[in-house]
Amino acid sequence: MAVSGTGQATPASTAVSAAQLARLRGTSFGMLVMLIVQFAIGIVVNLYVSVPAADQGSLLHAFGKALSDPPAALASHAGLGLLIVLAAIGLVVRAVIARHPPAIAASVVGLLAIIAAALNGVRFVADGGPSNASLAMALSTAVAMLCYATSLFVLSGSRRPQP
Repeated sequence: MAVSGTGQATPASTAVSAAQLARLRGTSFGMLVMLIVQFAIGIVVNLYVSVPAADQGSLLHAFGKALSDPPAALASHAGLGLLIVLAAIGLVVRAVIARHPPAIAASVVGLLAIIAAALNGVRFVADGGPSNASLAMALSTAVAMLCYATSLFVLSGSRRPQP
């Protein structure tokens, strides 16, 4: 609360607007949906796709080959993963602009989990598909999904500024 020139208490200007809350909720929901789709594609890749030997090598080489070469399931998984990283960065920026501490915390932890999943995904391709990279990818994705689900829960209960 701030005090106006007349001595009346007024809401602080840092209150989160209804539009900002709606954007944070919408982006969090979009992240959750993308992660669920990514998780499903990852299961398909893990069960039915063999990583081509030509894709193996350094991390950057593996990522480039996964995006540009067959199999299509692996390329779509890598492409969607890149979009998810960019969207997660965007959500962190939105949460910081809105100055909503729980949303900031959830989006930063979600981004870190997504980065961990992405690094393990590249390691999965570079090393020829080790099981521990697949497990780390899945668990990191689950942490990110939990962060965005928690964010939706917290944001649904956030108070809007009074007119």
